[in-house]
Amino acid sequence: MKHSPSILHPGAILRDRYEILELIGQGGMGAVYKAADLRLTGRLCAVKEILPALIGYEEDIASYQEQFYQEASILAQLDHPNLPKVSDYFSEQGREYLLMDFVAGKDLREIIADAQQKGEFLPEETVLDWAKQLCDALIYLHSRTPPVLHRDIKPSNIKLTPSGHIKLVDFGLVKVLSADDSRTVTVVQGRGTLQYTPLEQYGGDTGHTDVRSDIYGLGATLYYLLTLRAPVDARQRFLHPGSLPLPRTINPAISPPVERAILAAMAMHPDDRPASVEDFADMLFSRHDVVTVGGAYTMPEARWTDALRANAWYLGLAVALLLMALMISLSSSLT
Repeated sequence: MKHSPSILHPGAILRDRYEILELIGQGGMGAVYKAADLRLTGRLCAVKEILPALIGYEEDIASYQEQFYQEASILAQLDHPNLPKVSDYFSEQGREYLLMDFVAGKDLREIIADAQQKGEFLPEETVLDWAKQLCDALIYLHSRTPPVLHRDIKPSNIKLTPSGHIKLVDFGLVKVLSADDSRTVTVVQGRGTLQYTPLEQYGGDTGHTDVRSDIYGLGATLYYLLTLRAPVDARQRFLHPGSLPLPRTINPAISPPVERAILAAMAMHPDDRPASVEDFADMLFSRHDVVTVGGAYTMPEARWTDALRANAWYLGLAVALLLMALMISLSSSLT
């Protein structure tokens, strides 16, 4: 991986405590490192570095730092088994740092790549186990006071630990909603990753986002996990309606309730999505063939496709009888 001049190199020490071991990832607004805690032997950390100058705050660093500390302090209060624990945050040499637990294991994008290479779909039961853990984490975040949105849910931000637990690891676009939603605070401004970003989030912080934006990202992530095909992004879907293939046309092993839940979560308009992660979970884990919640989440395309598949034999018989009747009718008219 090529290092830019702004990247910290292995051996660099932050705050006389955290020794940089390696670069994990780099983006347009900063980087994430693996580091060793020099005070607690054996403890590894993930260090998220944010450069205010790269996100338009170079003229008002003090204002940005105030925002950063306000949100970082809220993140530090989070305590959930499917979220990494935020343990420290500070400024150093014009950069902001957020310290959290280092999570070992593969991210789900790597797991998808492995499955693609093998040419084998991931078992639905396995994906649903991961989905339940993600739902639990999001329900926890959304129930905070004030609610916390993640806004960048995607396979590469979700890790599967060696013990089989799911961790939602990156708070890079997290957004804290005030009680009256009159103002928000964001550690890092951005628009997420296209395939997992709902249309209302394309405007960055100027667009209105709420819990249903996270539901879209979760639905798009499950779409990728079960089909091994990245979902068509919301902008393309807006310009070309019907461009998102139904999951079961790619992977027929997906059960109809799971397909309908995913498509409901990925609805273009927020009002057509489940209103909460709890509602989405109810749909996702339902074992009924027909799932409706106030009529808002029915997917006509999926229902008709399922009906045709289930009744193909009867449909063929009906067509044959119709053709036979027509032939008899024509024969009678000719005689």
